[in-house]
Formats: sequence, C-alpha cells, structure tokens
Amino acid sequence: MPGRTEQILSIAAILGAVDMKRRDFILTSGAAALWSAAARAQQAASVPVVGVLGSGSSEGWAPLTAAFRRGLGETGYIEGKNLAMEYRWAEGQYDRLLTMATDLVQRQLSAIAAFTTPAALAAKRTTAAIPIVFTTIGNPVQIGLVPSLSRPAGNVTGVTSLNVQVGPKRLELMHELLPAAKDIALLVNPKNPTTENQLREMQAAANTLGLQLHVLHASTESDFDQVFARAGQLRSSGLVIGGDILFTANSDKLAKMALQHALPAIFQGGTFAAAGGIMDYGGDFAEASRLAGVYTGRILRGEKPADLPVQQATKVQLVVNLKTAKALDITVPLSLIGRADEVIE
Repeated sequence: MPGRTEQILSIAAILGAVDMKRRDFILTSGAAALWSAAARAQQAASVPVVGVLGSGSSEGWAPLTAAFRRGLGETGYIEGKNLAMEYRWAEGQYDRLLTMATDLVQRQLSAIAAFTTPAALAAKRTTAAIPIVFTTIGNPVQIGLVPSLSRPAGNVTGVTSLNVQVGPKRLELMHELLPAAKDIALLVNPKNPTTENQLREMQAAANTLGLQLHVLHASTESDFDQVFARAGQLRSSGLVIGGDILFTANSDKLAKMALQHALPAIFQGGTFAAAGGIMDYGGDFAEASRLAGVYTGRILRGEKPADLPVQQATKVQLVVNLKTAKALDITVPLSLIGRADEVIE
C-alpha cells in the first residue's frame, strides 16, 4: 500500500492533469470563438453596401424600392444575404439631402442609388469616387447629372423616365378633353431643379395650343389648399400637375382635392386617376427603378458607371376615369377613351 505522502502526490498529479486539460479546452474554445468572430467580420466586410438616398419617404417609396431590389436580384444581389443597404429619406425636405449624402459617403459604400433628381444632384456634389445610379424624371444632361446620355462619364449613370418630357403631352390631353377651355393651371414645386425646364416646355406647348397657363406653386403639403383656392379665383378650367416627389407622395390627396373642387386634373401616373383624378399620363416609375437596380448590380460586379449609358424607361400609360368625368359633367371624347391603356368606369 502506498504511503500517505505518495497518495497526496498522486492526487496532485491527477488534479494537475485535469487542470491542464481544462486550460487547454478554454484556450481552444476561446481561439475558436475568436476565429469565428474574425471569420464573421471578414465575411461582413466582403459584403458590398449600397446607400439609398431618397427625396421622399420610405413608406411612399416602398413599391419603387421593391422594384429596385428586384433589379438587384436579377444580377444576383439580395439584401440581407450578400448585400447590405443603408437608407436615408429626406421626407420631401430637399435641404436635408446634402447632409444625408455626406453621411452616406463616409460609410465606405460600394455604390449610391439616388432616387429623384434632387437626391442625385446632392450625391454628385458629395462624391466623385463612389458610383452613383440615379432615377430622374428630367433630362439628365440638361439637369447637369451627365454630359451625355450615351457616354455619361465620371461616376454617375442611371435611368430617366418620360415624365418631364411628356409634360406638354398632358397639357395636350387636357386640351383634348376640354377643347373650349382657354385657361389651364399648372402646379409645380419651385424648389425642384427640373421646374425651370418644365415651365419652359409647358409654356411653349400652351402657346402652340392657344392656352393661357396659370402657374401655381407648392413646396409643402400645407400649400395645397391655397393652390386650389387660387385655381378657383383664376377660373382655371383644368389642372396639370408637374413632376415632383411632393406631388407623387400626395397624389391620392391631390386627386381627391381636385374632385372636391370640381377641377379636372391630370398627373403623371400611379394611383392618381384611381383616387379621383380625371386622367393619368406618364412613365412607368417601377420599371425605371428596376432598371436602376440592374445597373447597380452590374456596377457591384465590376462595371464602371461611365461605360453604362443612361437608360430611358420609355413605357407610358394613359388612364381615364369616366366616373370622375361623369361627376364633373364632362363628356370624354371617344378618341381619348380609345387610346387609354385603362378606363375606370
């Protein structure tokens, strides 16, 4: 039988071995945890980040943001899987865009998606290095976003939808609807960079049609009541609403107000006619957003903005609301009904 001293030494040796194994396990587990954290960090670092800069609100722009993500998906990029996205929404306050763009640029982005002209101009002022993909309703060359549609150059490219360009066509449609009318109101946002071009083209069209154009201004939603009151004072026979995110975000409200004031109105598409406006006519915003998503994905894969010509979403739609026409005691010409893509009865 071993002596007491030998037993004590034996027990100590066993405890020492157990302690060494426990230390080895802790060290091994700690190293594994550190390696796993480092691997996750490396994986996160390898995921591209796209900044989204929008003039409107996340709620109002949700369908178009979804279309943008569909375009990204067509190139293999899915948010939350192999792509991260940073969103900044100005809620219609254009003076916030430059600060928001600056904040995005500081976040080491792979690209910036700028929804609307004011957002695109703010992004361009902020960076000449990060690729920018815009959507705009104006002419990108006239606005100063790119020097050429076919050769955009620099770090900026994108998609334009035919909305400002078809503004005069909305005036023609209103004239066709109301051939005896001589006074038509035009609603614009004076803070929008495209307004000057819109006014120039609309005035030229009014002169050709022999119409008196009354320009009304709204830069906030609170201006709408005054707009319709002024249109009534001017005895305007109809209202053409210009292109602007403020009006897009409030298209349903504007349609209802136009109906309440018995003023036939036309806007650039979406849900305006369905909400009570007499006509919609404009480009397909969802298609423009999808194409912008495709371009963003191609840039993430290595293509340069300067090599991607500015695209034009050329599809336009005419929607006529016969229910509103009846409520306003207006007979819609068969020529308009025949050309409409959709008729609401």
